[in-house]
Amino acid sequence: MMGMPRGGRLFLATCLCSFFVLVLYFQSITKPEPALKTGSRPGKSRRSPLQTLYKGDQKQLKLSAAQKSLQGRRKVLEQACLSHTKKRRVLSPEDLKHLIVDDKHGLIYCYVPKVACTNWKRVLMVLSSNGRYSDPLAIPANEAHVAGNLRTLSDFSVTEINQRLRSYLKFIFVREPFERLVSAYRNKFTRSYNTAFHKRYGTKIIRRHRANPQPEALEKGNNVSFREFIQYLVDPRTQREEPFNEHWERVHSLCHPCLIHYDVVGKYETLEPDAHAVLRLAGVEGKVQFPTSSKSTRTDGNMAARFFKHISPFYQKKLFNLYRMDFLLFNYTTPEYLRTR
Repeated sequence: MMGMPRGGRLFLATCLCSFFVLVLYFQSITKPEPALKTGSRPGKSRRSPLQTLYKGDQKQLKLSAAQKSLQGRRKVLEQACLSHTKKRRVLSPEDLKHLIVDDKHGLIYCYVPKVACTNWKRVLMVLSSNGRYSDPLAIPANEAHVAGNLRTLSDFSVTEINQRLRSYLKFIFVREPFERLVSAYRNKFTRSYNTAFHKRYGTKIIRRHRANPQPEALEKGNNVSFREFIQYLVDPRTQREEPFNEHWERVHSLCHPCLIHYDVVGKYETLEPDAHAVLRLAGVEGKVQFPTSSKSTRTDGNMAARFFKHISPFYQKKLFNLYRMDFLLFNYTTPEYLRTR
């Protein structure tokens, strides 16, 4: 070193400094920070959900099969993002409107309609209400969806957003894309009480995709067929005019899983054990219980197959291409009933 020319020593010192800066940078983006102390009493420390997830004593934590599965899904998602996305961009406030924040317990939940989001909102209302609510099922469904009852990440400043994204447990629940789509159609277009959806979307769908529609159908929009709904989704004019409604928007467009590092990816197909695992990680399994479903007509693969039976291969292929990223990112296989060739 001493015998090295002065210019060489300067060059070597610069390289070493750059190396240590890079090490510090990568440590900062890969290691979770301690949870913010918002909502906790001064002087009282507790393990954050991220500390439990990443640094927990394995004997004390005793990871369940469900928790191990959740960790595996996170790795699958990360790999899929690396394989199938090339461009990265800066998140806008609009991108963060589906991310619900619970400062008291250090949680961020991205809600996806038709994936048990009503019950998750109820649970988060119980957790963040300071005793106002105690039973999730006692909260009316419409109240759970009232804007302002829960804070979203878009409500905060840039600095506050970054602090929460780095230190809170971020979780998302997903569902087989076409089963979610059929569920959205059944709920929004076959229920007589959804007159707002019939007026807002049904009249447009019938006017555009039905030959010789009756005046009553054009006025009420209350008898949209599944085929007409699919035609509406794959029609290029639809997305040129406005974004998809959140009930049939793709999950990757609602929650941006390749821009936001979700710690837990739960699935509708294993909803109860996955929900219990999330509540356990958050340390609140004794405070609130995730509601069990009592639906007897839940949309499953067999029901979806019946709906797709009369959809032509041409439209099936176009629809699959439209939702392809959700299949890839969340490791769902192509449904056997699809005829795309």
